[in-house]
Amino acid sequence: MTIGNVIAGRSGDVWRCHADQTVAEAVEVLAKKRIGALPVEDGDAAVAGIFSERDVLYCLQAHGAAALHMKVRDVMTAPAFTVTPQTSVLEALALMTKRRFRHLPVVDGGRMVGFVSIGDLVKHRIDRIEAEAEAMRAYIQTA
Repeated sequence: MTIGNVIAGRSGDVWRCHADQTVAEAVEVLAKKRIGALPVEDGDAAVAGIFSERDVLYCLQAHGAAALHMKVRDVMTAPAFTVTPQTSVLEALALMTKRRFRHLPVVDGGRMVGFVSIGDLVKHRIDRIEAEAEAMRAYIQTA
């Protein structure tokens, strides 16, 4: 089971922000799209960093209301850890657990092709386990 399986069939672009946007602009995207993080673009890098709800909280705590006028580049988590479509789901989950983050950009050939959350990976894993259990039940009933 790979990250490629998880992102297969997804349609539409990944929501993202630019490093030169203000924190307020990026927060607006997070709120309107009801998401927890955005990959950050800047120059030629596939992903310059990740801007998450946690980044907002830490920035507000440190800078108060002035944080909303800061640039995303100044508060994002960087560098971003990435995975490829060939990375196993278990490997990605282990990385997220070890490094204590919840979102991973999927990069292939130097460009971002997807963005997964720990929730996406856990759901995919549970669906797979349930399908295997159902196949086993069906096998036992016909044996």
